[in-house]
Amino acid sequence: MDRRTVRIGLLGLGTIGSSVYRLIEKEHDQILEGTGVDLQVARVLEVDANKIPADAPSGLFTRDFSDIVDDPTIDVVVEVIGGTTAAFDFLDAAMRNGKDVVTANKQLIASRGEALFTLARDQKRHLRFEASVAGAIPIIKVMRESMIAAGLHTVYGIVNGTTNYILTRMFQEEGDYVEILLKAQELGYAEADPTADVGGADAAAKMAILASIAFHSRVTLNDVAFTGIQNVTLADVRYAKELGFAVKLIGAARLVDDRVSVRVFPALLPMSHPLAAISGSNNAVFLQGDAIGEIMLMGPGAGGVPTSTAVVSDIVSIANTKDVGFLQSCSCYRSLSFYPADEMESAFFIKVNVADEAGVLAQISSIFGEHGVSIASMLQKGRGDEAELVIITHPTKEKHFFAAIAEAKGLSCCKRDPMTLRVL
Repeated sequence: MDRRTVRIGLLGLGTIGSSVYRLIEKEHDQILEGTGVDLQVARVLEVDANKIPADAPSGLFTRDFSDIVDDPTIDVVVEVIGGTTAAFDFLDAAMRNGKDVVTANKQLIASRGEALFTLARDQKRHLRFEASVAGAIPIIKVMRESMIAAGLHTVYGIVNGTTNYILTRMFQEEGDYVEILLKAQELGYAEADPTADVGGADAAAKMAILASIAFHSRVTLNDVAFTGIQNVTLADVRYAKELGFAVKLIGAARLVDDRVSVRVFPALLPMSHPLAAISGSNNAVFLQGDAIGEIMLMGPGAGGVPTSTAVVSDIVSIANTKDVGFLQSCSCYRSLSFYPADEMESAFFIKVNVADEAGVLAQISSIFGEHGVSIASMLQKGRGDEAELVIITHPTKEKHFFAAIAEAKGLSCCKRDPMTLRVL
């Protein structure tokens, strides 16, 4: 087996960067023996001296990117610093200086991926981004290679490990949201600022990437409607459980009449659905296509270690790939329009506090009926002078459902704005 040395410039030594550094160090000999690729971390860009290991070789770390981009002996630049401005500039400069690049930056690929792919094509460089979606699950490789003739029309699943960890513990232990979030941060599943995770932006960026690959049409982060889990309460999770559902943050991309719909939202799933059993920080993605029916991929989706395996896999793949063209040509050769969100259909969960008096349910049912919204099941819990109604509807167009909710909110018997969640 021929031996190929790959010298790496690593940008950032945070959660993912430090895991990449340690993984290459730990698995170096096994990778070399198994693939013939000799991975060498040549330089590391890190401005925080506290992140530099005490036993790091002299001269390995730098605060100056030019030490990496101008070094002709460095073959691959790995970007794990996050953000979209400096990260883009670094990858741009690296490719223009003849270096292949690997990134775990889903926000960057989802917002500025088209420009990066164009540059990679023009410069004849590899741009790999497997680590940007679903941690250790090789979803991008599967979709770009194995599913190229599958006729994919639906991609949906759990693509954020932080929120799945939180919702799993709320469901299993009925734990406090804030305490569980703090534990997720302690375990490295959540960032110090968890807004992108719990707010849905992280999952939205990932779904933009997956939709672009699946439907061969560019979807950016701005094209994805997303809602996070910040407003999901323990009471919502308990009611869902009582009705036979689990609550999960779902990313869903669908091709409807040759138009694209991409959304992220918390939803109730029947306990019989495979996604309801995906626990902790695991991710799972369903692919549906004309030629394949339905398949599911699952695995660890949060934390530095699972993500670092995808980064290292990309580096080795670059070393073993002679032809730049196939995987570097952007697969977005179509320009599809987007399906109107209010025309999509869904069943819904509604929780609303109402006055505990006769005729209330009849008023709400009447409004729902006028808008074509049919009730599938209902719970009612007494709360002193108020009652808490929990309703599951049959599938209906979203514009009809939200029109009914808007009218119901105006009833004098409604004491608080209704809480609504989709039902998958």
